[in-house]
Amino acid sequence: MTRIFLIEDDDALRSELAKLLSLQGYEVETTVDFPRAAQWALEAAPDCVLLDLQLPGADGHRICRDLRAASAVPILMLTSSESEFDEVMALGLGADDFISKPYRPATLLARIQGLLRRSAQGAPMLPSFNGLTLDPSTATACYQGKSVELTRNETRILGELLAQGGKVVTRQQLMCALWESDAFVDDNTLTVNVNRLRRQLHAIGVPEDFLKTRRGIGYSL
Repeated sequence: MTRIFLIEDDDALRSELAKLLSLQGYEVETTVDFPRAAQWALEAAPDCVLLDLQLPGADGHRICRDLRAASAVPILMLTSSESEFDEVMALGLGADDFISKPYRPATLLARIQGLLRRSAQGAPMLPSFNGLTLDPSTATACYQGKSVELTRNETRILGELLAQGGKVVTRQQLMCALWESDAFVDDNTLTVNVNRLRRQLHAIGVPEDFLKTRRGIGYSL
């Protein structure tokens, strides 16, 4: 079932939207923890996010930015603002569409269907494991709404580990991925790169034991 995550502070409107979407066959999840809305949305792994721009105790633009930094999920911004600046800013931060309140239910549903259709035809899924996602095109790792830029070597190491989904990757495999050969490579160089990657991931909240050392063999997630 297609899942939609709804971030809306108006209780009546949130209930009305959830009912409308459920009647259309969508699974709906919501949150009123707006400061951590991006985190909850990412953990729900929805197919589309409906995000109100003006939220108490939170900035809709920032939530949009945090979502886009960690996921390619389609984002439809909802707002009562008629400011062209708000629309341009939202789209610039990664929103896929923008609709002003009040809106007709049929129009909203058509916009959602359009986003879902384009998403199904769009870019491939980014490699991820247990909430950690890597975007190789930007050399960026994302975890629970936070992101960090990686070096080329860090990106290649993490890419190899994510591709194995928790299985052990040998040191030889990683060295070949980094330098196309494990010959004439100082073994300590790989250790330095892995330790640097571990620190980078820890800086965005990834647990220290997420990247595990398998002594005498290699590494795993």
